[in-house]
Amino acid sequence: MWPSTSKRTSNQSADTERQGDTGRQAVKKLLARASIRINGDRPWDVQVHNPDLYQRVLAGGSLAFGEAYMDGWWDCAALDECVYRLMAARLHEEVRSWHVAWNFVKAKLLNLQDRARAHQIGEHHYDRGNDLFEAMLDAHMVYSCAYWRRADTLEEAQAAKLNLICRKIGVEVGDRVLDIGCGWGGFLQYVAEEYGARGVGVTVSEEQARLGRTRCKDQPVEIRLQDYRDLQDESFDHVVSVGMFEHVGPKNYETFFDVVRRCLKPDGLFLLETIGNKSTSATTDPWLNKYIFPNGTIPSAAQLAEALEEHFVIEDWHNFGPDYDRTLMAWHQRFADRWEVLKARYDERFYRMWTFYLLSCAGSFRSRHNQNWQLVLSPGRVRGDYRSVR
Repeated sequence: MWPSTSKRTSNQSADTERQGDTGRQAVKKLLARASIRINGDRPWDVQVHNPDLYQRVLAGGSLAFGEAYMDGWWDCAALDECVYRLMAARLHEEVRSWHVAWNFVKAKLLNLQDRARAHQIGEHHYDRGNDLFEAMLDAHMVYSCAYWRRADTLEEAQAAKLNLICRKIGVEVGDRVLDIGCGWGGFLQYVAEEYGARGVGVTVSEEQARLGRTRCKDQPVEIRLQDYRDLQDESFDHVVSVGMFEHVGPKNYETFFDVVRRCLKPDGLFLLETIGNKSTSATTDPWLNKYIFPNGTIPSAAQLAEALEEHFVIEDWHNFGPDYDRTLMAWHQRFADRWEVLKARYDERFYRMWTFYLLSCAGSFRSRHNQNWQLVLSPGRVRGDYRSVR
């Protein structure tokens, strides 16, 4: 005879409670290794609002962790510090899901950053709304790591970074500069105003191109909606690519450097700025891949060196990764301060998603899991020694 419905329901409830308690204990033990407590009183402790969180995270890894935050299942007063502790304890390497394996297979079998997919990142991320980025970024709208060595504000730090790039490659009056992945044209606007140079920028974001053209309309700057692979045999005194290489993908590194080498004058310099991974990986975090940067891949030093060796001499390699932690915290503060205006267009779930993005990335850089590199590269025609600029 089948048991009564009430008895089955009672048994199911008991099983669910046991599973929930087992999951809670497992998560509690993991968090303890990072000195994080469940419902503790320290800023980096996790405050759980839904007891199903434990099983969800154990089954779904970092993707489920981020999605549960977006759904309001948990909170943390200092989310950046929480993620820093998780990554410093390397817990992100232990709690993985099938999404990691699937992304790995896709990255190995497919070219996820080919021409057909080139505009996906623009449509998904950079076209979200210029109002969002205008609120969050500095006056130059630089969407990459600022340089805080002698700066106290985001405005000062981003201006210092733009000037650092110009000094590293030796921009002079009348030079023609190519910016691959130019964003809203902030760097080209800066070199035109401060150095008297001319520029061409390419982006795959329609919104960036539209606003960039408006911002640069009084300068000798051309902003194109164009994939880097479509650049023809044009000649430039210098080439820069700042915060775009993460969208190129390992299968296209050779092509990317071929394009740069073709466009750069024999005695010119190329500055590449990219987030760097301390170890080689074919994939990125599943949550970031799904919600923020689809098909992104962060290069390792080994990957860069191998792709570069037939194309350029490495004149300088500068790591200022800790500055990205401070930059992301500044972006989050500006985003939070302007939320009352932004929420007319963006809902609460977006607020939690964007908060998780900015603060979790800050924690990642704080843990030194990710770096921020600037490489100065030459075709080999630099006479004498290149003097590093800091």
